[in-house]
Amino acid sequence: MQFEFKTPSNETKKIMSEIALGNCADIDFEKKSEDKIKELTNSEYCKLTTSGNNSILIALSSIEGNIIIPDQGGWHGFKQIAKFLNKEINIVKTDLGLINTKNLDKLDFPDKSALIFTSFAGYTAEQDVKSISKYCKNNGIITIEDASAGIGDRKKILGNCKNSDIILASTGQPKIINVGSGGFIATNDENVLKTTKIQQKLSKTNQIICGGIYEELNNVEKNLQDTINATNHLKKHIPNTIHTKKRGVNTIIQHENPKEKIWEIKNALPVNKGGFITKCPNYNRVKTKAICIEVKNLNKNNLKKEYLDKIIETANNLL
Repeated sequence: MQFEFKTPSNETKKIMSEIALGNCADIDFEKKSEDKIKELTNSEYCKLTTSGNNSILIALSSIEGNIIIPDQGGWHGFKQIAKFLNKEINIVKTDLGLINTKNLDKLDFPDKSALIFTSFAGYTAEQDVKSISKYCKNNGIITIEDASAGIGDRKKILGNCKNSDIILASTGQPKIINVGSGGFIATNDENVLKTTKIQQKLSKTNQIICGGIYEELNNVEKNLQDTINATNHLKKHIPNTIHTKKRGVNTIIQHENPKEKIWEIKNALPVNKGGFITKCPNYNRVKTKAICIEVKNLNKNNLKKEYLDKIIETANNLL
């Protein structure tokens, strides 16, 4: 059984090709995409960017205080970009990536500081965004949610500016909005974009990527839900997963010897291009020994039961 690494849909590739050939010169796909994202994220302001990291750069550039980062389960770019901007950094202790607001009480940071986190801790467990948002609003902390994996949430909890002050995302491969490049930032605070005009100019993307994003947005809710459903199926049938009952887009299995086992699993589950089996400790996942099955990296055809059952059989036989 051959697995396939996620690629943009045929419809997305088609519209991008049409734009590249000059057949859509009268359509402003940047504006059309931004309007769609505003509706999807309940935001008033939105800008497309060249990447998720550039979206992070714009967001962090707008912050006057410190940058608060989870101790694991985030994205390594949070710390790298904060350092590049000479921002003071506070690290908040988590439960394998999940943020407990009580731990924010233990930190010392000035007013107008910001907490940046991902919709899913380590891609595997939904953050309690409503609780985080309530605490931060009551304590003057700006919330920045990297919704690269959470955009299109049917429950309207993740990737929603009614909860987080700033929503940003990558639309690169193999994200939920999967174009191969690009990203966006959305907010209801006009000052975020007013104070970062230079950063936005340096991160302006092209109409080809904008057109791809526009097309991908048509199916973003289904793409996310299918990925969550597939992950739930794996978590239900594979022992020793972390945050088993939480929504997520990958499955992390604790194991004492991931370095040895990962090669056995990769050999049993071959994939064309890229990969969907990774190991921990890894800041972007969890800082404990484990093997990750990155369901989010798989093409939609591989989210069918027969493929998922092959993953379950392999994991249960080898781990």
